[in-house]
Amino acid sequence: MARLGGMVRVPLTDEERSRGERLGVVLRAARAGRSMTEVAAEAGISVETLRKIETGRIPTPAFFTVAAIADAVQLPLDRLRLACDPTRLSPAS
Repeated sequence: MARLGGMVRVPLTDEERSRGERLGVVLRAARAGRSMTEVAAEAGISVETLRKIETGRIPTPAFFTVAAIADAVQLPLDRLRLACDPTRLSPAS
């Protein structure tokens, strides 16, 4: 039997999906009235990528993508990390 080349994606855990959803909620809240188009352009990503991250459809986005979005919405990475922490009461705090 021949093996197909390439990587096999390991299914995400419930925690990884939940963390992606929290990330999306925090980034969407930080965007605070600014259009997706404006923030995506400033971050150097597509509007569709931003939409997928904000809705949790990309639960594990690349670090530099998250950093670019956080910078575009003026959200320090340490605050973003704390806001996504599952042990905190509210993702927006």
